[in-house]
Amino acid sequence: MQDPKPDVARFMAHAIELALGNVRSGKGGPFAAVVVRAGEVLAEATNVVTSTNDPTAHAEIVAIREACRKLGTFELNNCEIYATCEPCPMCLGAIYWARPARIYFAATSADAAKIGFDDSLIYDQLKKNVRARKIPMMALMREDALKVFRAWEAKPDKVRY
Repeated sequence: MQDPKPDVARFMAHAIELALGNVRSGKGGPFAAVVVRAGEVLAEATNVVTSTNDPTAHAEIVAIREACRKLGTFELNNCEIYATCEPCPMCLGAIYWARPARIYFAATSADAAKIGFDDSLIYDQLKKNVRARKIPMMALMREDALKVFRAWEAKPDKVRY
């Protein structure tokens, strides 16, 4: 594997410093993320799940929200995300919705699993039929919901994403 470019290594090192500070502060898990565009940090965040009682407050999600707020858009075109760990399923979904140019990560999901952050249950559940998942999922009022979808389809001034 090639040595990373100096800026890439600098941004990842910064993310790792943020994660270590987060561990020491007790505000959340050992994770951080930095969003960069054109060599400039747009947003940085740490995992604050336990200090905010928000299960979605993963570092990548918090950083994406802040970067999008600063840019005034829901896409991170031409941006890079530096994450201290391979993204979990939720963060990976958010990353794909945000559409950055690339993501760099340090530790792997296997590394995270070894210290208690194991996402394998979620990956396994995603492969299952809705009716076979651990948390019961029941479809309800589909026809009513489809009316809303048809209204969206017919809306001429919608913002596509």
